[in-house]
Amino acid sequence: MIKIGMLISGRYEIIEKAGTGGMADVYKAKDNRLNRYVAIKVLKQEYSLDTKFVTKFRAEAQSVAGLTHPNIVAVYDVGDEDGLYYIVMEFVEGITLKKYIEHKGKLEIKESLGIAIQIAQGLLAAHDNHIIHRDIKPQNIIISREGKVKVTDFGIAKATSSNTITSNVMGSVHYISPEQARGGFSDEKSDIYSLGITMYEMLCGTVPFTGDSTVSVALAHIQEEAPPLSSFEKNIPKSIEMIVSKCIQKKPELRYLSVSDLINDLKKAVTDPDGDFVKIVSTLDSDGPTIHISDEDLKDIKNRSKAVIVSDAEENLDLSDIEKESENDSEIDPKLEKAVVVGSIVAGVILAMIVIFIIIKFVTAGSGTDEPSASATPAASAPAVDNSDNDSTSGVILDDLSDMDKQEAMSYINSLNMDISIDIEESYSDDIEKGKVVKTNPDEGTTLRNGDSVTLVISSGPEPVKVPDVSGKSLDEAKQILEDAGLTTGISYENSDTVEVEKVIGTSPKEDEEVADGTKVTIILSKGKKTEYVKVPQLAGMTQKKAKKALEKAGLAIGDVKQEYSNSVASGNVISQTQASGSEVEKGTSVGITVSIGPEITYKYEGLITISDNPFTDETQSGVIKLVLTQDGSTKVVGNEEMMNYYSFPLQVKVEGFSESEGEIVMYVDGIKYNTYNISFSKVAQ
Repeated sequence: MIKIGMLISGRYEIIEKAGTGGMADVYKAKDNRLNRYVAIKVLKQEYSLDTKFVTKFRAEAQSVAGLTHPNIVAVYDVGDEDGLYYIVMEFVEGITLKKYIEHKGKLEIKESLGIAIQIAQGLLAAHDNHIIHRDIKPQNIIISREGKVKVTDFGIAKATSSNTITSNVMGSVHYISPEQARGGFSDEKSDIYSLGITMYEMLCGTVPFTGDSTVSVALAHIQEEAPPLSSFEKNIPKSIEMIVSKCIQKKPELRYLSVSDLINDLKKAVTDPDGDFVKIVSTLDSDGPTIHISDEDLKDIKNRSKAVIVSDAEENLDLSDIEKESENDSEIDPKLEKAVVVGSIVAGVILAMIVIFIIIKFVTAGSGTDEPSASATPAASAPAVDNSDNDSTSGVILDDLSDMDKQEAMSYINSLNMDISIDIEESYSDDIEKGKVVKTNPDEGTTLRNGDSVTLVISSGPEPVKVPDVSGKSLDEAKQILEDAGLTTGISYENSDTVEVEKVIGTSPKEDEEVADGTKVTIILSKGKKTEYVKVPQLAGMTQKKAKKALEKAGLAIGDVKQEYSNSVASGNVISQTQASGSEVEKGTSVGITVSIGPEITYKYEGLITISDNPFTDETQSGVIKLVLTQDGSTKVVGNEEMMNYYSFPLQVKVEGFSESEGEIVMYVDGIKYNTYNISFSKVAQ
């Protein structure tokens, strides 16, 4: 289990948890060997014993480790320790593109183009190395504090040269390409589709396809056309709308053939936003020879279609749920397949006869025909409506569509099986979320008939507020004006040569800029002219007098003067200073110094004792003598254990004590205590 402060592989020190994903947790760590911060992605414990997940995890590192590009998060290392599988990556301080979009609502056009170009440049580097990302979405794009855009999380990337069809699609279903949603082969153009959806969200603040389940969203990617960007944002230039439209074409051959082609058009759009240079042209040859597919190939294609879609909510959905809505791809016996072909031809003839019959009856009956209109399949997320008995006489009752997504409401009206036109209007609303229906015209409960028109009034969010001009005001005045306008306030400071100190220079967002009610507006206060900075001189080794002159010459002042002992710096000279030499400080700053008072005098405590008490009675006796000092609760041996005899006494011993207090010396003869003697000590300079 990962804990803050633990060391991985004796090198990476865990600092804090930075985030979590479906398979792994991400930690900020310090590489103690190279002295830099890194991000470590650690496989979750519940997956570490699963060889399939471990293989995917290692593949992520292997797929991107060879990539070196300023728009791709670098991988430094990969390893495992005690059952922990980890990848060491570049640590990028910043915010995900998803959070950035949520914070701003939508991005400016030039800002969106700049971000899209950087993402595309990162993808181009990956594609040149035969790597497809397969999970491009705003959550996997990081914007650093310096504004650099980096692509991360190549968690499901594979080398394109392998020519394999993945059996699992791990990308978020809101950004998934139609071929991935079907479980089919994905290539560079799949990344281009996902990038197109990401650009769509940057420009209008919402994804083109939403729904109540991942199945309905995946079906929308396969079956539905995305609403034009201009239906959300009228000011979107033509070239940019065409670029996004080309990226998100259902058929891969209609998209950009390569990311480099996309980058070229994005750069053109920066300088010529209204240019007519984007063309959507199919590369397929309609006059080409018929391609014959063998039974074995047909079986292989059908088996490949049985894929699994995994949404970012980690919801496993068998593709059969989608097939119920679209087509049945189960394996067919060759004989049965021939029967189906014959049956299809017969059914086609019968259907043609029915259509001709309906047309004739409609023409003869005129506008009063009782025949129902052709059935339209409602979207998966639209309310179910039974209109089998609807006609122009009885009509159908309009449901309450308020608070419904725009796309859902349009799908509902189309599912009524009637000739009803739809108009769109926008209106500010404090209660209804942006992009949802505020009301309809006519109102709910109205009976609709063929030829009627329904206007959907779509919320564009709360009515924006213009930021008032508070320049030159005091802080209190500015806060009052802004709060009266329904805005919240913050404060920052900047230098100004023209605006008085503590007066308002301006605001962020700027005056007259339209913002949502309750938006935080930063009041920028003046802190006067820009401060002048000077370099601190080197003072070490100077006398105090010379140090003072050097500081004054540099425009600084001498601060507190401290004194310390020093064995290396002569008495009266500077040992150190409070501001490092060469550093830049504000002019007039006081710099403190520490001056040497020479070497520090140390003392010792000496005592002299003469032991006249002879433990030996005559010259024939001898033994080992040991002297032990006890003083202030401390004990030490003060006399070497050595052989002595009768003539060694009286014994005179010089003893170094612990303090000036009196102590006791115990004499041992051959390890046996003989006697105790008092001793006094005096302080002596060393």
